Amino acid sequence: MIKREIKSVLVDYNSPAELNEDMQNLMQKAKEAAEKAYAPYSNFKVGAAVLLENNEIIEGSNQENAAYPSGLCAERVAIFYANSQYPNIKIKAIAITASTKDGFVEDPIPPCGSCLQVMLESEQRANKPIKVLLYGTNKITIAEDIKQFLPVYFNKDMLK
Repeated sequence: MIKREIKSVLVDYNSPAELNEDMQNLMQKAKEAAEKAYAPYSNFKVGAAVLLENNEIIEGSNQENAAYPSGLCAERVAIFYANSQYPNIKIKAIAITASTKDGFVEDPIPPCGSCLQVMLESEQRANKPIKVLLYGTNKITIAEDIKQFLPVYFNKDMLK
């Protein structure tokens, strides 16, 4: 038997003021995107903002549907749009947040497994890590790449 230990590194910040201006701006765009979400069933509005290497910011919000599996998460909306409109421009970072009827979440929410897999594929396509910023009113959590959330992952090499 071989035991393996996997370690993830996440860094928490107390305030957006601790981040550089680009990351503060990206986080603000994610908050604005959350306000545009279509979430009449869950009332859980998620916003994502993707920063591309050309400094373009693409926003996405969750889009629900009465037939629940037909909806789409904010992260995938933003990433798929970025990849379709700017197929040769790499993603530098993504900021994600959520709000309810009571305001923005206190503690940051991580992306779901489907979104993490899409984010990982985007990272692998570009051969460059994607920084992840998660916003909550109590703290901001940052990971330097997607593998911090998904250390054991499925990839294209497994399809051979």
